[in-house]
Amino acid sequence: MNQLQITVNQVFIDNFKKKPMIVRSPGRVNLIGEHTDYNGGFVLPAATDKAAFLAVAPSNLETGKWISIDMKETIEVDFKEIRPLQNHAWANYILGVIQQFENRGMKVQPFDCVMAGDIPIGSGMSSSAALESAVGYAINEINGFGIDKKTLAKLVQQAENEFIGVKCGIMDMFASIHGKENNVIRLNCETLDFEYFPLNLGDHKIVLFDTGVKHNLVESEYNLRRLQCEEGLAFFRKHFDDTIPNLSQVPLAWLQASKSQLNSKVYHRCQYVIEENQRILSACEDLQAGRLNDFGIKMTATHEGLRNLYGVSCSELDFLVDSVWHEKSVLGSRMMGGGFGGCTINLIKSDSIDELYNRLSVKYERKTGIKLKMYCVVTANGTEIVS
Repeated sequence: MNQLQITVNQVFIDNFKKKPMIVRSPGRVNLIGEHTDYNGGFVLPAATDKAAFLAVAPSNLETGKWISIDMKETIEVDFKEIRPLQNHAWANYILGVIQQFENRGMKVQPFDCVMAGDIPIGSGMSSSAALESAVGYAINEINGFGIDKKTLAKLVQQAENEFIGVKCGIMDMFASIHGKENNVIRLNCETLDFEYFPLNLGDHKIVLFDTGVKHNLVESEYNLRRLQCEEGLAFFRKHFDDTIPNLSQVPLAWLQASKSQLNSKVYHRCQYVIEENQRILSACEDLQAGRLNDFGIKMTATHEGLRNLYGVSCSELDFLVDSVWHEKSVLGSRMMGGGFGGCTINLIKSDSIDELYNRLSVKYERKTGIKLKMYCVVTANGTEIVS
């Protein structure tokens, strides 16, 4: 039994004198397929062994007592008035999910809960989506609403979009809820159709190197990339086919035939998205055939696209990727997430990880003045009741 599971269970019993239901909900990594989600393309995430744990049981009152072990805070919530809290930001992730159930005419029974997690905050493993997914799963179970997993993922995404105000795609919560050990999920972000592909890493592991930076360009540049992609899609709809559903489905030949007609930055953004979507499809073929080397090469190719065509990398991310490019123990390396900071995701031979990290951390701190953090993760099942 996980230590966090033991802890949230004991804290709940100590405070509420009853046995809770415990839900585990994982963080996620995305192996390949970045900035394709809002362009209607594919992504390839996997749930991880880093997770949020929620101990929960119905309350006998019209209020609920919520305890965050990580934040060292306890609050009491009036279920008759679901509104954002100014001083307890963590609680808003729970309140937003409650609101989404009630917006659908499902009255949520007040509940008490205790939560804790080991997903590194700011690592890009989506700790917020893991908590929201745990809450949604628990509410669905306690109240017997009978919502299926795909609908639950949409509900959790709406909570993040509307209550928290973060216009994220559905990948994070979808991966958290649908994860499967030793598998990645190929998710079509346009249709939400998905398929599992085996991730047999053999003597390699998934390793994240954390730059320790988050440049303030993220939001403005993210919005600009979306606008540039929308401009490209509008061009192809006007000049080629007005029924094309999204940028990811634009044939590369259309783009190549339009080079002199498009703004160069719009051209490069479109080129990246179209090529990345094709890269995901061929990467899945690599996984099915057990060609892990070829899969890793495509990961690194994604970084080059994000750096040179999509323009969302930064010097710290590039330094980490460039530093391991020649290492025989590294099959692939790229930035993960929105960009301008966060982590690189790497496939590294298990017996080389510590030695590589020791060398890289010295180089990185000398270059940036920042201590390099490392997280090794393994794939895991999605959101589930563990006791």
